[in-house]
Amino acid sequence: MSHVFIDIETLPDMREGARAAFIKAAAEDVKVPSGYTKEQMAADLGMTDKDTIKFTSRDSMAAMWCEKVGPTKAEEIGDTNWRKTSFDATQGQLLMIGVATDDENPITFHGDERQILADFNVFLGNVQAKQNMGLPEFVGHNLIDFDLPFIFQRSVILGVQPHATFPVSPSRYSDRIYDTMTKWAGFGNRIKLESLAQALNVGSKGDIDGSMVYDYYAAGRLDELIGYCKNDVALTREVWRRMNFAQEAA
Repeated sequence: MSHVFIDIETLPDMREGARAAFIKAAAEDVKVPSGYTKEQMAADLGMTDKDTIKFTSRDSMAAMWCEKVGPTKAEEIGDTNWRKTSFDATQGQLLMIGVATDDENPITFHGDERQILADFNVFLGNVQAKQNMGLPEFVGHNLIDFDLPFIFQRSVILGVQPHATFPVSPSRYSDRIYDTMTKWAGFGNRIKLESLAQALNVGSKGDIDGSMVYDYYAAGRLDELIGYCKNDVALTREVWRRMNFAQEAA
């Protein structure tokens, strides 16, 4: 059985006016950001007296924050919410798919999103042909909950039918999917690829992380993102090898 190591990079909603709409919504419906503590609200409000902070309820603090600070944070909050659409295939989009078969060097498909999916299908067809029409095992980090569903959902939205070997309904029970995050942390738990790779002493993700992808894209630094994606594919492969006591082919 061949192994297809995979990683994707995504962008937020790139439709015209999308970011501005999120900022406008944040300004019109001011809310305390998720996970914001009472102490953070107090700091934003310039409150320093510990007793005042202690005896002010969270609801009261939130109301003051929304009235006095929230409107000034609209762009920041709206931008944050807009960037989160990169995790939602109904709004975000594929920037690239990185893949490697077995011990081959990683490659990426990037450019027009439909072409990315079409090229990926051709790649999977070639993988299947090389192994006498057998089905490959897909290997990735957070593959079940993110990469595979995102690819499938974008394929549906764009009308590009996935290749016959592609698992359109990924399951943690499938013997054709190996999710390094789930296999290590257990179902419902998480561990970052960087943390796992460091624990296994197989490498590092480098200077770029997922939160920086859009900024690099907007700055025209596509080559660096291609390198980042390829490195993630290679890093995932090394993690998989360690977890399966597998050795690189001579």
